[in-house]
Amino acid sequence: MSAGTDGEEAPIATVKCRSNTLEYSAERRKSLRSRYVYGFIFFLMNLTTWFIRDYGHNVFQNELFVRFCGPAPGGGCFHKMGVLRLSLGCFIFFLLMFLTTCQTSKLQEARNTWHSNWWLFKFVLLIITLVLPFFCPPSLIHLYGELARVGAGVFLLLQLVSVIQFMTMVNNYWMSDATLNGSCCLGLFMSIVFYIGSVCGIALMYLLYAPTLSCTINIFFISWTVILIIAMTVLTIHSKVRCLLSSGIMASYIVYLCWSAIRSEPKNNKCSPKHDGSGDGDWTTVLAFLIAICAVVMATFSTGIDSQSFQFQKEEVQHEEDIPYKYGFFHLVFSLGSMYFAMLFISWQLLDHPAAKRWSIDVGSTSTWVKIINVSFAAIIYVWKLILPVTRQNKVMSDQDKPMNNSTNIIP
Repeated sequence: MSAGTDGEEAPIATVKCRSNTLEYSAERRKSLRSRYVYGFIFFLMNLTTWFIRDYGHNVFQNELFVRFCGPAPGGGCFHKMGVLRLSLGCFIFFLLMFLTTCQTSKLQEARNTWHSNWWLFKFVLLIITLVLPFFCPPSLIHLYGELARVGAGVFLLLQLVSVIQFMTMVNNYWMSDATLNGSCCLGLFMSIVFYIGSVCGIALMYLLYAPTLSCTINIFFISWTVILIIAMTVLTIHSKVRCLLSSGIMASYIVYLCWSAIRSEPKNNKCSPKHDGSGDGDWTTVLAFLIAICAVVMATFSTGIDSQSFQFQKEEVQHEEDIPYKYGFFHLVFSLGSMYFAMLFISWQLLDHPAAKRWSIDVGSTSTWVKIINVSFAAIIYVWKLILPVTRQNKVMSDQDKPMNNSTNIIP
């Protein structure tokens, strides 16, 4: 009887295990697909923010908005105030998602269902959170604008860590013990290509944006970038580091950041090759604007799913019922990204400055300095990530030598 019972229980357990595996696989696919839905929502919200900033006052000419938002320079529902109000709504939505999913760890939890399903209810919640800030007083919106500057700075730091971690991963793949295959030669070739591209980019910036000695600020920006690249390269050549490929990619990245910073200077700058115009009828301006929005959305998306880069202790064991990525961190990055997008649309300036021009994003002297500071932070974080493994290795070796030294001192 017992043998027969055991024989019947074994197939039942096998079927149940397979059923759980299929259920976990379906939930995992649903969870992975939901990332793109949230990314699309974030993209649409930022397009709506741009529309409210540039064209909202022409489309919604109604006293109802004035009644709730107040008159235009101190209050208002459009221009910079409209950007901040919609950004606050987007921030509240993703903050609520963060608070309701931050402790999720297993696919069978109810919070996983809330993250991956209930889209109609979340759509209604999104509409409510977007409309609610338009009933808030201007003083509260001003306070959010100040907080958004801090949140945008935190987002930039998270993005830098994620980008540098990706560069390190590429370096470890191509420049690890490659003596057994030809990947080391390919990695070395690619590093040389990146360094040559960096040198060419610096030369072009000197030629286009610093044609005369009177362009002192641009000369300083470009020269500071050169100093950072030289410092990273000298450290990379050290025998204990050996991250030539990632340093080449990093050099190209901070050259791009420097170019982007100089491009953010006002168009009336005499050292800029751009013509002084309104910037709302040029198709290249429109294309650059759309590319910039898509690039920031993709950066927000990639940073949100890269929670492993921000963990001090890596989780090596992954079970089939575990969630594929950290939901709380994902929504937290998107909430900070909404603050960052708000700063881009208002050029990091609040209400005491003129409104941004149409089809412009992240243009102004403040935006330029933010990006230059970002260049410095990128180099500092990268150097820190290079030095940290070496210092840990030296500490481990010193800890291993201490017992040996003590034992030798005890022996007569």
